[in-house]
Amino acid sequence: MVVVGAGAAGLAAARRLAALSRRVVVVEARNRVGGRVLSHCFPGLREPADLGAEFIHGPGAETVTLLRESGSIAVETGGDAWICAADGELQRDDRDFDEAARALGAAHSLGHDESAERFLQRLESDERTGRAARSARFFVEGFEAADPTRASVKSIADELRSGVDARSARPLGGYWPMFEHLRDACLAAGAELRMSTIVRKVSWRPGDVELETIERGRSQRIVARAAVMTVPIGVLHQHGDEGAISFEPDLPSIKRDALAHIEMGQAVKVVLRFRKPFWEEINRGRYRDAAFFRCWAQPFAGYWTQFPTRSTLITAWAGGPKALALAGASQAEVVELALNGFGALFGDQKLVCGEIEDTAMHDWHGDPFARGAYSYVTVGGGHARMQLAAPVANTLFFAGEATSTDGQGGTVNGALQTGERAAMEVAAVLGARES
Repeated sequence: MVVVGAGAAGLAAARRLAALSRRVVVVEARNRVGGRVLSHCFPGLREPADLGAEFIHGPGAETVTLLRESGSIAVETGGDAWICAADGELQRDDRDFDEAARALGAAHSLGHDESAERFLQRLESDERTGRAARSARFFVEGFEAADPTRASVKSIADELRSGVDARSARPLGGYWPMFEHLRDACLAAGAELRMSTIVRKVSWRPGDVELETIERGRSQRIVARAAVMTVPIGVLHQHGDEGAISFEPDLPSIKRDALAHIEMGQAVKVVLRFRKPFWEEINRGRYRDAAFFRCWAQPFAGYWTQFPTRSTLITAWAGGPKALALAGASQAEVVELALNGFGALFGDQKLVCGEIEDTAMHDWHGDPFARGAYSYVTVGGGHARMQLAAPVANTLFFAGEATSTDGQGGTVNGALQTGERAAMEVAAVLGARES
């Protein structure tokens, strides 16, 4: 049994299959586990910064259980939300998510699917719904990291109805300890992890899979009864580029149609480390309990603190079209834009630039083993996630956040759940039993 990818879905699948007495080989293109989870340790700073996935959306039962097993806990975010008003001044606003949810929820009454852009334009043209439309646009582009001209408004409304996005928390101390625990659990159960192993081709027929790989520069072949594919949707979309995987024969048309209706959302995330949390002190402590700052007019439309943890870290976030607009910029230019934007929030860029101590980011768009942040469904793709999740000839199985069908697409918990689901599908076919 082979599992392709050592992110959340791949490790969850491998741990379950190994516990079910299956011989499991996990192949991972990177030299680390975690996939789109990447923790960065600033010198001299106790808490790490998550450059990839950071939050727990919704109850996150699987995530919370793994955190407990690894000796950590989930901490609710809470805190105050601030948004730039028309005059540029920051105003307290804790209603924007509710407004966005109500506005986008109206998409359930549509007789047919349409793009989020078309839906938002109607809202924006009406004075009564203009404010809600702005919140909804931030949700689509910023939160979903989606291109509104392509995103399915019905799928977004369905996700909101699931309630997954109504609450959020963070793993205390970041995600990395949980992934270390998951990796060690796989090894303890007998799974084999092959790192720095890039899969180039998957040849298959019912009951038989052969992977052509490059392991540290050397060509290798791996033969198995079945394969669980957990690579990101952005990788499955690639053809001929670094990190691309070809299938021989090609995937069935229903699978290709599913892939065509799931897109990889883009995001740029910059973590700023300051000498002290100066925002807690300025303006007579007005922003002491701030969690989020939003300003739609800036290149980085969102900034957040680590509240309720008191920290010197600020995360700058650009999603969807704003992220794509930064694609041609150098890392230094991106960092400068993030700093200037944060300074503009308070009308004091000199203060912000004087307090900055370090920065960190990862180019997920350019990463050949990710090609973006997380998935969203395009117009007309209401069943795409379910179709992508379906096994092919009881030989190729699919997992990962893009295959989550209960509103948890784009989340770590969704990836964990789908890894467990794929493992049980394999077990049902191969007749595995609990050891």
